[in-house]
Amino acid sequence: MDSCGWLEYFGDTERALLFDPAIEGSEQLVVPAVTVYEVFRRLLPMVGKIEALSCIATMTRNVVVPLDERLALEAAYVASEFHLPFADATIYASSLMFDAELWTQDAHFEGLPRVKYFAPDAVTED
Repeated sequence: MDSCGWLEYFGDTERALLFDPAIEGSEQLVVPAVTVYEVFRRLLPMVGKIEALSCIATMTRNVVVPLDERLALEAAYVASEFHLPFADATIYASSLMFDAELWTQDAHFEGLPRVKYFAPDAVTED
C-alpha cells in the first residue's frame, strides 16, 4: 500500500473505498518504513500526535520493511530503471522484494509491473 492509499483510508474519504479491500482484506500488508514516515508527517498537523500515532499503530500491525542496505540498493536500481523519486522507489522496491502488489493512486507508478493503479477519475462501486 502506497502512502496515498493509507491517507485516503485514515481520512475516510470517498476514495478510501478503493483501498479498503487491500487494507481490510489482507492478513499482512507490506509497509515500508518510508511510508510510515510519509503518513505520520501528513497526519500530524491534521489530526494531532495521539490520533496520528493511533493510525501508525494500525499500519505497523503488518510487515514493516526497514530501510536497510539491501532495500537501499534495490530502491536505487528501481529508481534508475523506472525514473522514480527516492520515496517512491523505496516503496516500490519493498513491494517487489516481498512479491506484493502495490496499490496506489500516484501517477509515478502507472503502468509498472505488479501495481494496482487507481486513476484520478476512478470511482468505487457501491
